[in-house]
Amino acid sequence: MPSLRTKSISTKVTEEEYAQLEALAGGQTISEWARDVLLKAAKPNPAEQVILAELLSLRTILLNLHFMVAKGETPAAEEMQRLIERADQNKLRKAQERLAAAAAGGER
Repeated sequence: MPSLRTKSISTKVTEEEYAQLEALAGGQTISEWARDVLLKAAKPNPAEQVILAELLSLRTILLNLHFMVAKGETPAAEEMQRLIERADQNKLRKAQERLAAAAAGGER
């Protein structure tokens, strides 16, 4: 049995904004369309998480390599593997933290 919707959210818009929303709703009522959009926006986007996780992992590896080279060190294959494994261990958690911070209006 579906839950009853008992809570409301409202906002004021200009005539132009209303026309834009009406066009975007594409035949749905604006209320139905807005509910769908808001609920989708409230859910984490798995693709965003994966892409950000990979990017953060690459960033970690690159910065660590840059630091090693700046110190005059040449990383061995074992060191590279350790860097990769360490970056991969935390990448999803870091991505989720960054996305949560961004959603809360902060930056990390």
